Amino acid sequence: MQVSPVLHGYFRSSCSWRVRIAFALKGIEYDQVAVNLIKDGGQQLAVIQYIDETRPGPRLLPADPKARAQVRMISDLIASGIQPLQNLSVLQKIGAEKLPWAQHFISRGFQALEPILKQTAGKYCVGDEISMADICLVPQVYNAERFKVDVGQYPTIKRLNETLAEIEAFKLSHPSRQPDTPADLQA
Repeated sequence: MQVSPVLHGYFRSSCSWRVRIAFALKGIEYDQVAVNLIKDGGQQLAVIQYIDETRPGPRLLPADPKARAQVRMISDLIASGIQPLQNLSVLQKIGAEKLPWAQHFISRGFQALEPILKQTAGKYCVGDEISMADICLVPQVYNAERFKVDVGQYPTIKRLNETLAEIEAFKLSHPSRQPDTPADLQA
């Protein structure tokens, strides 16, 4: 008998959200322990790769080495190059300038990401299968919208996000549908 995994997370944490999407795509039942984050919960791509390697269901990393490298490149760009600059601890340190700060770094990251996705995307970030890159993209677009970045400037990113937002795993894992979501933010 397999024990259900326990996800210690925060409803709006991009890191926790990526893991929730991976669980939902793999059809994994899990328990949640709410953690009110004051600082970054940490890099969680290793968790997604572990889930992919140890659980059945759709692959989150393609079998093809070139496509797998593309997925990792996109995932790393988002999870290491864009998202950490909007972590709560960073924004608290920035203070009153947090909105322009977040807009600047999200826009800069999206300017790098858009041409990559134009080359790699099919229906999803890399080809026509959902991957870890898609799992990373959706929470980052949410952050962009939260910080009032005009996502329309990035048509590939916008199209991919709209496509992914219609998939049940992405709907179920959305921050507005989590047990620790404040009532005024629930869907």
